[in-house]
Amino acid sequence: MQVLQGDAARAALTRSFSEIPVPESVLARIEATFGERLTPEEVVARILADVRARGDEALRDWTEQLDGHRPEALEVPLEEIEAAAVDPELHAAIRLAAERVRAFYGQQPAHGFMQEGPEGTLGQLVRPLSRVGVYVPGGLAPLISTLIHTAVPAQVAGVPEIVVATPPGRDGTVHPAILVAARELGLTRIFRVGGAQAVAALAYGTASVPGVDKIAGPGNLFVVIAKRMVFGQTGIESLPGPTETLVVADDSADPRFVAADLLAQAEHLGAEPVLVSTSRELLIEVQNQLDGQLEALPEPNRSWARDSVLARLKVVLAADLAEALALSNLYAPEHLCLLTRDPERLLGQVQRAGGVFVGEASMEALGDYVAGPSHVMPTGGTARFMSPVNVRDFQNIISVVGLNEGTLRRIGPAAARLARAEGLEAHARAIESRLTPPPAPAHPEATLEALAGASGETETTPEA
Repeated sequence: MQVLQGDAARAALTRSFSEIPVPESVLARIEATFGERLTPEEVVARILADVRARGDEALRDWTEQLDGHRPEALEVPLEEIEAAAVDPELHAAIRLAAERVRAFYGQQPAHGFMQEGPEGTLGQLVRPLSRVGVYVPGGLAPLISTLIHTAVPAQVAGVPEIVVATPPGRDGTVHPAILVAARELGLTRIFRVGGAQAVAALAYGTASVPGVDKIAGPGNLFVVIAKRMVFGQTGIESLPGPTETLVVADDSADPRFVAADLLAQAEHLGAEPVLVSTSRELLIEVQNQLDGQLEALPEPNRSWARDSVLARLKVVLAADLAEALALSNLYAPEHLCLLTRDPERLLGQVQRAGGVFVGEASMEALGDYVAGPSHVMPTGGTARFMSPVNVRDFQNIISVVGLNEGTLRRIGPAAARLARAEGLEAHARAIESRLTPPPAPAHPEATLEALAGASGETETTPEA
């Protein structure tokens, strides 16, 4: 285990989201699929353009090529959603997760305001988006929690229509647990399409899949790139890609829990676990725990976690907790776990993170399911400027200006001066037209004579 310190640690934890690491295995799969060496960006651009041009047929073709099934009906029938079933304990867990996420986001301030006073009215209207698309990854297992943690905040925001896209299995079906969760949330429009082609369908719309105002939800490298490329055509909530956890631990931490929290993220493909500790002895104990806990995992989880640990685990020895938190802020992790004495006192030093998990009883794995806040959080360093999924992601804010004439006369001249300083004369004149009294009309008789003359008419006098 290589232990980083000082400048080496800072260099290792400094990253740029524009530099998305692409494993050689991904490049090899691209070449095998497309018959040429393409970058992921080139692959996604090709898929987006095809779906935009050919709609549903392109979705069927890409789903067949990439997921091994050609869906004639892209939308899951309502009868299939109604018939889906899972064991009662899992169903109860789905219901509990939905209840806790809904209760949490019900507390988020998400209302407008209207100030009415001597100046008139200033305020904000808050309106829900009309239609949102939720992307639920497929792949190795049904990510039931992703549907709950993305759709429920949108429902709390008041979004009237939510559509779901998720890749089908090779038999063409959507996992029943996804369908049960959707039914529990009252969602009835589910499309069996995944990957970049799903993002394209939600962004551009097809004959079957409606275009949406915003796409939300995590995904693999290709989904993240697709969301970046369609931004502007539609909104995106963030760019959540491969998961990551940074654990800050001092000598009071239990090495079993530190190792368990690192492995909980490491078992995701492409995950990046990071440990920053002030205790060299703890680092050694954690290494021993990692070895033992890895061997105890069943396959294929053991292989997935071992790959993350061997390829991407970073271990840092910090001089003190202040340096540990500074390094965490530099890294801007998706998940920050504080396993220290009195971890609450460190919250004031946290500046950049998707979520903070405080103490031994608040492990990140709990937050993935039933704690309350959405687990859809910014990854890849984007926690520097992005936030976890929340109610505001699914609302528009509309500014309201209703000032009265007295206020206009007081502040209008300053606005006109600023307009002219920017070279915008029409702006200035629009303001001044309300500040300057209109010119007095000409004598009424003269005006009538002018109008009559302009029309070519002359006044005649009846003969005596």
